[in-house]
Amino acid sequence: MPPVVPPFLIGLITAPLVKAVGKTLVRGVIKTSVGLTFEVRRAAIEAGEEIQDLTRQAAAEKLASSARTRRARADGEATAQSAAAG
Repeated sequence: MPPVVPPFLIGLITAPLVKAVGKTLVRGVIKTSVGLTFEVRRAAIEAGEEIQDLTRQAAAEKLASSARTRRARADGEATAQSAAAG
C-alpha cells in the first residue's frame, strides 16, 4: 500500500509552482491584450485617415466638375448672346 500524503501537503508543495506559472501566464495574457489593443487602435486610425482622404478626393472632384459645368454654361450663354446680337 502506497504511503498516504495528506492533500494539504500536496497543496503546500504545488502552490508556489502554480503561483509562479500562473503569474507568468497572466502577465503574458495581459501583455498580449495591451499589444492587440494598440494594434487595433492604430488600424482604426489608419482606416479613418484613408476615409478622410477619399472624402477629400471626392469633394475635390465634385467641385471641379461643378466648376466645369458652370463654365460651360457661361460659355454657351455667351455664344448664344453673341449669335443673337450678330
